Amino acid sequence: ADMSQGHISVVLLGATGDLAKKYLWQGLFQLYMDQVSSGHSFTFHGAALTALEPGQRLMFDVLKKLACPPDESPNRCAVLKDQFLKLSQYHQLKTAENYTVLNREIETLLRQEGLQEAGRIFYFSVPPFAYTEIARHINSSCRPPPGAWLRVVLEKPFGHDLESAQQLAAELTSFFREEEMYRVDHYLGKQAVAHILPFRDQNRQFLDPIWNRHHVERFTSILPPLCSGRISFYEQYGVIRDVLQNHLTEALMFLTMELPANVSRAEEVLQCKLQAFQSLRGLEKSSAVLGQYQAYASQVQEELQKAQDYISATPTFAGVLIHSDNLRWEGVPFLLTSGKALDERVGYVRVLFKNRAYCTQSETLRDAGHSQCKAKQIIFYIGHGALNIPAVLVSRNLFRPVMPEGSWREAVVQSDLHIFGQPLSDYYVYSPVKEREAYSVLISNIYYGRKDFFIATENLLASWAFWTPLLDSISHQPLRLYPGGVENQHLLDFEMVSGEVAFTLADPVELMNPNRLMPTDYRTIQSKFRQSPLVSAWSEDLISRLASDIEKTASRTVAHSGQFHLALSGGSSPVVLFQRLARHHYAFPWRHTHIWLVDERCVPLTDTESNFFSLHNHLLQSVRVPYFNVHPMPVHLNQRLCVEEDRGTELYAKEIMALVANASFDLVLLGVGTDGHTASLFPQSENGLEGAQTVVLTESPVKPHQRMSLSLPLINKARQVFVLVLGKGKHDITTLLSRVGHEPRKWPVSGVSPSSGQLVWYVDYEALLG
Repeated sequence: ADMSQGHISVVLLGATGDLAKKYLWQGLFQLYMDQVSSGHSFTFHGAALTALEPGQRLMFDVLKKLACPPDESPNRCAVLKDQFLKLSQYHQLKTAENYTVLNREIETLLRQEGLQEAGRIFYFSVPPFAYTEIARHINSSCRPPPGAWLRVVLEKPFGHDLESAQQLAAELTSFFREEEMYRVDHYLGKQAVAHILPFRDQNRQFLDPIWNRHHVERFTSILPPLCSGRISFYEQYGVIRDVLQNHLTEALMFLTMELPANVSRAEEVLQCKLQAFQSLRGLEKSSAVLGQYQAYASQVQEELQKAQDYISATPTFAGVLIHSDNLRWEGVPFLLTSGKALDERVGYVRVLFKNRAYCTQSETLRDAGHSQCKAKQIIFYIGHGALNIPAVLVSRNLFRPVMPEGSWREAVVQSDLHIFGQPLSDYYVYSPVKEREAYSVLISNIYYGRKDFFIATENLLASWAFWTPLLDSISHQPLRLYPGGVENQHLLDFEMVSGEVAFTLADPVELMNPNRLMPTDYRTIQSKFRQSPLVSAWSEDLISRLASDIEKTASRTVAHSGQFHLALSGGSSPVVLFQRLARHHYAFPWRHTHIWLVDERCVPLTDTESNFFSLHNHLLQSVRVPYFNVHPMPVHLNQRLCVEEDRGTELYAKEIMALVANASFDLVLLGVGTDGHTASLFPQSENGLEGAQTVVLTESPVKPHQRMSLSLPLINKARQVFVLVLGKGKHDITTLLSRVGHEPRKWPVSGVSPSSGQLVWYVDYEALLG
């Protein structure tokens, strides 16, 4: 007791469950073996809902099977295992009283042994629905005394989407401080993944000049799902939630984040990761390809006792293309892939560099390993596959990496093995001196309080905020069926085209029946709506057509008058249009285009509610519009928002008069609200529906209430007005507008009628037909 640095009580909740049996008890035994001479004393408390006797029997059956590493002497192993079993005990933790009794037992032991308490670790190896109740009991009756630390370890899933993750996080933070929570992503304990940051740090001299968009061609990473025997879990979560949202995203952050000055400081690492998250460009439906292996549906029917006609919409394969708007990585594709029943079970993170060399001589005449014409890459090999060990591989034509001598060594490899089409002799290959199971690594980091190996609340929510829109958009997307294994052939190969991904081969269903009409064959309906031309199609085709029509109008106008004045509305509908224009319309005459806003919310332009902020994020930062051709509405003057005395509306009106001939925009893009409003002109608006004013301040019924808007008379001076209407939510107002006349005070959009220009309606099938 005199020599002890303090006592640590480890409480494993779910002590008889699968995870505890397979990994956690072994990880805790490894911790004990590593730290038995550290000065800390330990007790290990297994806990579950099972009653005392059967629970004790189950737990000790597991403990008796614990193994020592191969390099541990049998005598020492036997002694340590015996000590570990003596220090372990089982508790039934079911009621508040059970937790009070556990706390009393820990305090009694410390008092009897004369030990100071260093801290307590509670490992939640239980389903997340149980977290809140357990957290409440620990907080109320099982916290260590002041001066001792508390570490609460949580296993995924941490929610199903952003909303559920926020709810769970809010519940947990009502009981625990952020520094007390350790959310486990066990892939961060895989030795190759855990070494990404140290590798980047130790090889700064080589990587600093080439770790950017000018030298890196792409990042690719693949992991097999760990879901065998977990159909009930998998059917609820699917491959993206199981692997991409957490494991692969975390690995990607380690690769793409800015390196902190000190990679050992957890706060700096977590902050840099968060910044990397925030620079990721939003995902769309076209950012992903999805599949399901053919036997999965019958497995679901059998294991979950579903009816024979039950159809699972759960993807078992996903390939997702991600981009960052960080200047370092602008234009560099990040490809994340995972799938069940692929032809090879392998995990890696790969950085492929651009190759500018051209070799005129035959490769046989030179040192092939150092040839500048061969692929240049760095691979963090997680495991399985041809190598079947964790490893770091660096192309010999890049540099010889610096590796920590005590923990990594240059590997002796089979000469006939090939990785990405190249013999292993083309790489410097390093493997760990001592292979360690991921949970042993993570449990050691919990002991040391290393938070950078765990998921902070802010980072967790940033990840869910990034992935949830994609998950929502693909929830009913058809999945490509694949047979599994080597029979997949090229079925799951996919390619990148203009910022999107698509399968390389046509769907087999289409190949078998080439005459079968698909939804995309019903491309567009052209007719009339409110006596004006109507273009209608499925939303993706409609946006494609609208973007093309805007480009044609722009090119025609620039050819005629030298410049194109385009006024764009805010709201959610135009976002997909902006993205389409940014990624597919490279011939658009942006250099000669002036961008104006139809309306703006009275918030700073840097506010996420701002229409300009959305326009900038989804379009302006991706195209080359001259800075002086961009005209945001002056809603923020003299450090005030939309104050009449500041005359923001007059300033904008004067700018329009000075630059736009006859104040007639070449094209105005409008949307329609469910109440019939357009721009920020609302039913019964006092300003903007008539009169001489061209730019007005208005009031919205929803927050933020104050708005600035072009007036209806100014909109009606435009040469062309396009109205975009998307989604089922707009079906009722679309039906109503098809029946009413010119009544702008009731339905402002009904007042849109260009005096000497053309009005065209772009309405998708969901809005038109419901």
